[in-house]
Amino acid sequence: MNISYKWLKEYVDFDLTAQQVCDALTSTGLEVDALEEVQSIKGGLKGLYVGKVLTCEAHPDSDHLHVTTVDLGKGEPSQIVCGAPNVAAGQKVIVADLGCVLYDGDKEFVIKKSKLRGVESCGMICAEDEIGIGNDHSGIIVLPEDAVVGTPAAEYYHLESDWLIEVDITANRADGLSHWGVARDLYAWLKSNGYETKMHRPDCSKFKVENHNLPIEVVIENQEACKRYACVSVTDCEVKESPDWLKNRLTTVGLRPINNIVDITNYVMMAYGQPLHTFDADMVKGHKIVVKTMPEGTPFQTLDGEEHKLSDRDLAICNAEDPMCIAGVFGGKGSGTYETTRNVVLESAYFHPTWIRKSARRHGLSTDASFRFERGVDPNGTIYALKQAAILCQELAGGKVSMEVCDVYPEPIKNAVVDLSYEYVHNLVGKDIDPEIIKAICLSLEMEIKYENEQGLTLEIPAYRVDVQRPCDVVEDILRIYGYNNVEIPTQLKGSLVIKGEEDRKHKLANLVSEQLVGEGFNEILNNSLTKGAYYEGHNAYPAENCVKIMNPLSTDLNVMRQTLLFGGLESIQHNVNRKRQNLRFFEFGNVYTFSPEKQNEDDPMQAYKEQYHCSLLVTGKRVEGSWAHQNEDSTYYELSAYVENILRRIGLKPGMTVRKKTENDIFSAGITIENRGGKKLVEMGILTKKLQKQFGLDNPVYYAEMNWTQLMKATKKNEVLFTEVPKFPAVSRDLALLVDNSVEFAQIEQIARQTEKKLLKKVELFDVYEGDKLPAGKKSYAVNFILQDEEKTMGDKQIDAIMTKLITNIKKMLGAELR
Repeated sequence: MNISYKWLKEYVDFDLTAQQVCDALTSTGLEVDALEEVQSIKGGLKGLYVGKVLTCEAHPDSDHLHVTTVDLGKGEPSQIVCGAPNVAAGQKVIVADLGCVLYDGDKEFVIKKSKLRGVESCGMICAEDEIGIGNDHSGIIVLPEDAVVGTPAAEYYHLESDWLIEVDITANRADGLSHWGVARDLYAWLKSNGYETKMHRPDCSKFKVENHNLPIEVVIENQEACKRYACVSVTDCEVKESPDWLKNRLTTVGLRPINNIVDITNYVMMAYGQPLHTFDADMVKGHKIVVKTMPEGTPFQTLDGEEHKLSDRDLAICNAEDPMCIAGVFGGKGSGTYETTRNVVLESAYFHPTWIRKSARRHGLSTDASFRFERGVDPNGTIYALKQAAILCQELAGGKVSMEVCDVYPEPIKNAVVDLSYEYVHNLVGKDIDPEIIKAICLSLEMEIKYENEQGLTLEIPAYRVDVQRPCDVVEDILRIYGYNNVEIPTQLKGSLVIKGEEDRKHKLANLVSEQLVGEGFNEILNNSLTKGAYYEGHNAYPAENCVKIMNPLSTDLNVMRQTLLFGGLESIQHNVNRKRQNLRFFEFGNVYTFSPEKQNEDDPMQAYKEQYHCSLLVTGKRVEGSWAHQNEDSTYYELSAYVENILRRIGLKPGMTVRKKTENDIFSAGITIENRGGKKLVEMGILTKKLQKQFGLDNPVYYAEMNWTQLMKATKKNEVLFTEVPKFPAVSRDLALLVDNSVEFAQIEQIARQTEKKLLKKVELFDVYEGDKLPAGKKSYAVNFILQDEEKTMGDKQIDAIMTKLITNIKKMLGAELR
């Protein structure tokens, strides 16, 4: 929310600087994100002064230039060559001194010492359009005789900078979405801190009905979605450019001026927080407004020319025949205000926040009006805002109010009533606050005290405070005005003993692995758990039907919970590659979410949902680049595999506890799945498909691994990291060259070997694969190394041969292998 410092001062009296206002607002919970000086004239007229033309002579080499000497009040006069036809000796003028920066749109130029037709010029005598105070370029500015030489132009024109205060409004503080709303909080802070201050805003005494020539009938058919609807007609309006003061107000807070009628509605919204809409009265057929829903699929064209299909849950503002506007969201084509418009109907309403929010999301529309309506506006502020807009239409467009205000309010919204005990305040805050201070803060926040006694207060909360409904909400309001910094930190610290559990172990190991990966050159990334549902369409690895869908998504890019860390990681790679960072190693820890439709159960709705903790690794680009000691080397799958193996070893997962299988899904062009003995997937890693690379605009291969950290913690739950001595007895190495079918994987050989000898077999490694015309068709050769070791004695040849014979027999039997 952009707030103008000068605009704010119109509603509350204070003499604080802009920075002090920012500090005060932040302390009240309206956190200020930025403070920026705004100049009404670009450059702030810096380097421009009032000067007096002492002499003016014709240029010796030009028929239109003049050589002048100008007194700038700085001692020696300056010689300036001027081409204006109206320059003359004795004039008071505006002069751009050397070094002054002038602007022409987005272009800027610096006044420097130069020669014009051979004559030196040390400055520039300016016209209106050259310094931004007007559009006249027929001649230089000639000032009155009483202008004081040497006066800065900014001071002469009484130019004042404004300050733009950017306030981060949280979703519950809809009351802060206007200058008046921010002024209320600032007023309460000023009162609480002992400042003399008052609040004031224009009254509606100027509002008067001049005729009854354009009465409008209002009917609310859907009273759930529309709680209050008011309108008034204004005739004989002249739609034209807004006055400078109004345009400046809007541009300061980031709105583009359009015309006086539209600008009035935007001004009222930014001033008082009530969105308004203006209809061309000639488009209101039958002089009747009906607030209702339309049949499903009703076509509707918005002001921007886009076609939409209305839902039967979209509230529409209709005339006697057709919809004119999606209520609280966007106006319809033809029903707005144009240069030909003469008669208008001003709308001010209170719509149910949920209806507006869902309509805005449904149609992918987000406007300043919908932003306010979906958070909740003040139902008691509709008439005031409507009358203020009508008064401005009278003053700025010459209009005439042509009907009494039509206000349809079937069931007035009641203010919340809260019982607040002083003891509750003290306990929640952690400090005894004087009851008089509590009462003063409540009154400054426009809460009405309906009843009080020694124990506490009964308060009536204004309707615009949609976030204050309970005693704890009131305490929060009291505390933010009282000041969090005024609650002393206790000198005594209380604690309780907590036993470490599995959750602690999970995070401890995650931290250890994170440090390990950082040491190996990785950077940690953190991505949003909400992601784009379109990523999952057409994938068998992560089907779209298994996505946990968001009921009211902020956008289509954030409409599901992530099933995998993959797509967020690829977005991070894409972001870096687009910024010329090609060689990347990323890791991420985070939760993933799945929905299983077949497990839906009315008695236990959560049974169909699962949340698990995962860890992902992404490697792309070159492993080594630009090193004098090593030639450039691309990253490979084997590099990724080594990182994964190091992690598994670090958390205590022994090789014999897992089974490796070939991965077959549409995420990897080639990959491996590591499972535990029970078939639970622990790790999936491989080379991502070209299709995925192309989807994210990536040229280099991407190697990806995703570890199910939840399952890994279960698999290593009983593992203990123990000290063991270096074995005293030597290990034995044996190699086998095995001829197997092309379909046989090394993981099968490893599995058989470990099942055959569980105690003495320490390691199984594949060190060569051969496929060629020297082998029978459909065959390949694996060279496998086996490491055997007995930690209690030296192994004899007889024992070694017996184990190897048994291994060979089982491999032949189960895989049909042959020794080469």
